[in-house]
Amino acid sequence: MRHRLVSTIVGRRTAWLVALVPILLAGLMIGAVGEGERDVSPTDALPAGLDSTEGVALLDELPDDPASSVLVLWTGSPEDVEAALPDLESAAGSIGAVPTGGDSPVTVAEDGTAAIAVAPVTAPTATDASEIVGDLRAELGDSAPDGLEVAVTGPAAIQADLAAVFEGADVRLLGVTALVVAVLLVITYRSPVLWVVPLAVVGVADRLGAVVATRLLEATGQAWDESTVGILSVLVFGAGTNYALLLISRYRDELRRHDDRREAMSLALRRTVEPVVASATTVVIGLLCLLLALTPTTRGLGLACAAGVVVAAFFVLVVLPAALVLPGRWIFWPKVPRVGQPALADSPSVWRAIGRRVQARPGTLVVASGLVLVALAAGLTQLRTGLDTEDQFLETPEAITAATRLGESFPAGLSDPTTVASRASAEDVAAALDGVEGVGTVAPGEEQAGISTTDVVLSVEPGSDDAEATVERMRDALADLPDTHVTGSEAEAVDEAAGAARDRLVVFPLILGLVLVALVLLLRALVAPLLLVAAVVATYVAALGVSWWVFTGVFGFGAVDSSMPLLAFLFLVALGVDYSIFLVTRAREEARLSDTPSGMLRALAATGGVITSAGILLAAVFAVLGVLPLVVLAQLGTVICIGVLLDTLLVRTIVVPSLAVLLGERFWWPSRVAPGSDAGHGEHRGEAVGQHRASTGPAA
Repeated sequence: MRHRLVSTIVGRRTAWLVALVPILLAGLMIGAVGEGERDVSPTDALPAGLDSTEGVALLDELPDDPASSVLVLWTGSPEDVEAALPDLESAAGSIGAVPTGGDSPVTVAEDGTAAIAVAPVTAPTATDASEIVGDLRAELGDSAPDGLEVAVTGPAAIQADLAAVFEGADVRLLGVTALVVAVLLVITYRSPVLWVVPLAVVGVADRLGAVVATRLLEATGQAWDESTVGILSVLVFGAGTNYALLLISRYRDELRRHDDRREAMSLALRRTVEPVVASATTVVIGLLCLLLALTPTTRGLGLACAAGVVVAAFFVLVVLPAALVLPGRWIFWPKVPRVGQPALADSPSVWRAIGRRVQARPGTLVVASGLVLVALAAGLTQLRTGLDTEDQFLETPEAITAATRLGESFPAGLSDPTTVASRASAEDVAAALDGVEGVGTVAPGEEQAGISTTDVVLSVEPGSDDAEATVERMRDALADLPDTHVTGSEAEAVDEAAGAARDRLVVFPLILGLVLVALVLLLRALVAPLLLVAAVVATYVAALGVSWWVFTGVFGFGAVDSSMPLLAFLFLVALGVDYSIFLVTRAREEARLSDTPSGMLRALAATGGVITSAGILLAAVFAVLGVLPLVVLAQLGTVICIGVLLDTLLVRTIVVPSLAVLLGERFWWPSRVAPGSDAGHGEHRGEAVGQHRASTGPAA
């Protein structure tokens, strides 16, 4: 069945159809159907079931809930502020500012150098907030009195500045990603023509993946945000190009053995299907584990990326083979493969030299590599999670600089007060909070539909341990009031950290377990899968440790985002196992013709170049996330970039081959993968033996 399908893909009369029809259908879907539309909820980015999330949900029930607010800050000399006070009151009234104490909507600081006004903002989405705040900044800037500077901060302004990060982000990210992939493909293939084909196929897969993924999210009611499609594109380009590199490498090898390019592609595709399907399945399984995360947008990201990987694998295994067969051998120009040239496994290369060193001293290399990974992981002893609001941007926006300046003249938490939403009266809430350590001012609001709101300004430093402790004390003090929840940025930060810790506890072991099961089924072995999973976990720990030194020493980050370790773990485990799958499946194929040590070293020689190219390309693609000035994405890209390079250049090149040489046939236990065994894939054994005997000898 598989042979007939492969023959159809690369057949003389069907290749054009197989290459063009999916691309035409994809273009039709991209143009006519388009990406899905999302219904935004204020709880999309908050962990379900936690106190602050319940508070936001309760506030969402208010019939006239302003949803958010902005805080306008005027600064200058005491004389200029006092002289301009009537103009400030007029400006505050024009934007609907409400009094925060007394009758005037403008409050002047005790030092006289600053004045503030608070205005409610109805902005259902971040895009709406961005437009409203942008118009407000322009209006206030034009009317600012002489001698005073004006800035807008507060929750809505911070939300608007976050949204501004993603304005045009998808196009910018896609363009940079495609450029990086194109450059690396040209370097890899040393051809001015070949790179166009895989890049075009993966590019179409990326756009179709975005449509399929967002439509799937819309149909299933899953949430997603502005970053989802961007991360999806990076993953599709990275994984899709990796699969393409593997297929093209096998195709080029087969062209050195067969005159008929369709026969060569048929054999290459048959031997590429298993590792690519196994790799894609492993990635998809890992991504679907995110459906158990507490945060709705994290669940949506997992489902979207899983759909994208499926689309990428389909295009690489179906469309790309047909597209490569159509033009003929010349597409590899100027290095066109000819019949009789040695295969990669038999050609002189740095990978054969590494194989000889592995064969000579496998135990020493395993121990040395382990010590290197342990040393790199030492940074984890200093790791700190939880980014403050002002630390979420690579480039500090106006909302953050204004909040910092406001804290010099007003109580620290005034720019972003903590809110208590309750079905009890605001007076009862205020009474319960009376005397709570860390609570500054308490301002009861109006009650609507049986729900009261109370704004609380904390007297402690925002984002500090004292702020976290104050939130917990507030919750303890309010525990006896019915349906009462503490929300706002400080409370949400506490709950996001708790939700991230819970997700790590649940999702980490599930990902490892499912990946292990997938490897056991693929390799029909226990020892090799356990070693591969252990190696990729060690890579993750080392990458996170090194990244912490990079974050603190190079970028000046004081902490990592709470959600980043989980996403980095998922991508590194799922994608890191890819390279081991590519290597080990080839080693098993070669081991049936000789023995495990020789088979592993021949596999290293055959796959070393292509896997290293794929790893460097994937690392570079994820590093592209740094083009977005958001710290969490820069951190995620850095960890994955370092982890993929470690996996590609150390674990897959040294550790896994050394373990296989040390263990020999026990590497495949309880299966037997040796000359004469019938352990799967025996259908082409006779042909493979003939090719092996015709080769110039083993890699070592």
